[in-house]
Formats: sequence, structure tokens, C-alpha cells
Amino acid sequence: MLVAFSVAPSGTGRTDGSVHDAVAAAVRIVRSSGLPNQTDSMFTTIEGEWDEVFEVIKRATEAVAPFGSRISLVLKADIRTEPREGELSAKVERLEKALAEQE
Repeated sequence: MLVAFSVAPSGTGRTDGSVHDAVAAAVRIVRSSGLPNQTDSMFTTIEGEWDEVFEVIKRATEAVAPFGSRISLVLKADIRTEPREGELSAKVERLEKALAEQE
């Protein structure tokens, strides 16, 4: 499965509204998990089995807790009935191929 998630604190007390330190703490957990992952400006996507992916997301969410009084967590999952590996990059490769074929 692929799970894209965004986790951020609120009630940080920061006047600039920045959450980069908290997000860095969460991404550090994801990267140390050993699961395939990718982070962009809005989400971090993790690939793996249900239990292992959600354990990492739980730990990443806990890592954000010290940075504010509340936590916002947004999830989007792609769950296949027949598991595949390498979909983190394969989905993008198929998209790029389709775009090239349409030109």
C-alpha cells in the first residue's frame, strides 16, 4: 500500500506560523523506518504493508506532539487487493509514459 500523509502541530505559539521543525521530526522517523518513502512540499508518502506503514505514521505523529497543543493529520491511501512493490516510483513512471505518448 501507499499512504500519503501530512502531519503538523497547531497551537505552537510561533509568531511566524512555521512548522518546519515539527515536520522535520516526523520526516526523520519516516526516513529511519527503512520503508520506501518520498517527501514533497505537502505530503510524505510511504510504501509498505498496512501494519508497518501505520506504525511509522503513528510514531511520526507522536514526534510532532511536543511542538504544539494540537496535531493535524491528513491521510490518503492506495490499497491494492494484490500487493505490489515499487509503486512509489512505478505510478509516476506510468504517468510520465502516458504523457509522452500523448505528445
